[in-house]
Amino acid sequence: MSNTFSAAGNLGDTPTLKQVTVDGEAKSKLELSIYVDRPVPVDGGGFEDKGGFWIRAEIWDKAAEQAAPLLSKGARVRVEGSLVQETWKKKGSEEVDSALKLKLFWIALDPVRIQEVQVKKSTRARTGDAPEESGGAAAEQAVAVPARCHGAYRE
Repeated sequence: MSNTFSAAGNLGDTPTLKQVTVDGEAKSKLELSIYVDRPVPVDGGGFEDKGGFWIRAEIWDKAAEQAAPLLSKGARVRVEGSLVQETWKKKGSEEVDSALKLKLFWIALDPVRIQEVQVKKSTRARTGDAPEESGGAAAEQAVAVPARCHGAYRE
């Protein structure tokens, strides 16, 4: 039986991209620590955190490589994945410990804390497109993003 868990929260630290070997194959793994908050509206506007929790998460392969340069401590993210129980022996002891980990299917930046985005234009030619002046290299364009895109989420 499978499970799906989705949440919004803040990164507690800048995620760590690691290169690991699994069954003789090199893979990329991005490890994250996410504080999943529970903002509740309060009188007079605004929100108050009514108890949240920390969860460790990871995402693999190309998704990990693409997400790593975009994420930093404090970023607000939305995630979806499968919760798994991991167990291990404590160092220097036979005592067993365990914790839940979120194996991510996807991760998205919440635009609440984004000030600017650099968008690369596609280098693929589409029918009817004029050739790019830069000789086919991807061009970058700055896009202004509103500081607060949806009022339901806390900054």
